[in-house]
Amino acid sequence: MTESRPETRYASSGGVRIAYQVLGDGPRDLVFVMGWVSNLDHFWEEPSFARFLRRLASFSRLILFDKRGTGLSDRVVEHPTIEERMDDVRAVMDAVGSSRAALLGISEGAAMCILFAATYPERTSAVVIVEGYARRAWAPDYPWGVTADEQRRLLEEIEHGWGGVVGLEARAPALSADGEFRRWWAAYLRAAASPSAALAITRMNYEIDVRSALSSIRVPTIVLHRTEDRAIRVGCGRHLGETILGARYVELPGADHLPFVGDQNQILDEVELFLTGARPAPAHDRVLATVLNVEIVNAAESAARLGDQRWREIVDGFAAAARAEVARFRGRVASLGEGSCLATFDGPARGIRCASALLASVERLGVAARAGLHSGECEIAGGNVGGIAVHIASRVMDEADANDILVSSTVRDLVAGSGIAFEDRGPHPVRGIAREWRLLAVPHPAHHLAAPARDTASTAATDSESARLTRREREVAVLVALGLTNRQIAERLVLSGGTAERHVANILSKLGYHSRAQIAAWAVEHGLPGARAD
Repeated sequence: MTESRPETRYASSGGVRIAYQVLGDGPRDLVFVMGWVSNLDHFWEEPSFARFLRRLASFSRLILFDKRGTGLSDRVVEHPTIEERMDDVRAVMDAVGSSRAALLGISEGAAMCILFAATYPERTSAVVIVEGYARRAWAPDYPWGVTADEQRRLLEEIEHGWGGVVGLEARAPALSADGEFRRWWAAYLRAAASPSAALAITRMNYEIDVRSALSSIRVPTIVLHRTEDRAIRVGCGRHLGETILGARYVELPGADHLPFVGDQNQILDEVELFLTGARPAPAHDRVLATVLNVEIVNAAESAARLGDQRWREIVDGFAAAARAEVARFRGRVASLGEGSCLATFDGPARGIRCASALLASVERLGVAARAGLHSGECEIAGGNVGGIAVHIASRVMDEADANDILVSSTVRDLVAGSGIAFEDRGPHPVRGIAREWRLLAVPHPAHHLAAPARDTASTAATDSESARLTRREREVAVLVALGLTNRQIAERLVLSGGTAERHVANILSKLGYHSRAQIAAWAVEHGLPGARAD
């Protein structure tokens, strides 16, 4: 069931209406100050952002707001100063009845939190700075800042590209190629600010310098910064940690600026420990699950052959299909790569049917995929999936040809009575595992070559004849009937030339034939879909 979103309300700050939301009922108030631009509604459109916020709300009463001029708050004619925006924090706290709160600032939001803590120490219980800075611009005594050339390039990108994925490469390199995330980011920016407002905010941020306020902070402070942050250099975080009296500085691995991208649990664990005094217990749940691994076959070769633009369309289409089909069959996407997907299901039959639907969707994109499934005990930790079952599912997929769905014998045993048909592929060694696993293939609707309905006697004869060939061999027989050469068959089915030749030789041997013409006649006689007489 989808979790409900918090209600949006408005506070008045100097005649300007500030949109805010509240969720959670923890023992401490925590004000979340997003950097650059924001839109409260769009926070919840991105699952990783929503999970980040709900985790914060699990140990606090979380207070969110859109700064004036952005998102759901009033748009203003004159762009506000940082002091005016800082006062919006006070107005929102008053509106929700919060006399004292911890402040969590992201990027430019950190400067607002610093100024608020120095100005209103009686209302600030703690400060949490994530990927933040005290000054934006480069200076001889601040070499980590943004240079004038870097600022100019960012302004030009906003001027000519607002409405698209402005700034994403620097802020979320881990997801910069993810089509779904790119679409969300572009929509988020459009809903957060107009192009003119975005330019004004970016220019204003370049002028920020709150270094003089750092020595006035007298509340507990933690500074968190990723070492390879591409948007705000790590020197900015180190400077804050060294300058704020008594601050705790934690440097984390990673290149993503947005805290909900990458390993968000590293950040969240540190924040929870700092604010509550206790690190959360590791959520290592061991559960029985069916693991599905799917990938586009020969991805590198396809990318080179199709070109960047067409390949990007295919990768985006694959990701969208994977998300949709996994959700439709009540699974959970554990990870999405460049043309690959790892998902888990609480039932193996749903995993198999998802694989069938996904491979059919991929075929419509003009490429081929393969899938492997295994059921076993998985370790679920912080949203990540691990354990030997994941490894075995990956190795099962490695044994699959294009358009194949291979499963381990464990999956076959667990779906007994489901009506799903299997084709025994025999025992296979699994790299890294001492024992062999018996693998089975599952015909799926897009490639299942069952004969059309005929009278009972004819059907029985056909079934007996067709049973001699594997599903892949029946596919090859159809292509032989269509007059394709071994090389053309290999290209059509995304096989090596040697594999296609071996399939043809196996067909000849099993049927007792000696020519391709006999294979073609057999395919037509037995009504294999797509075969035709010359």
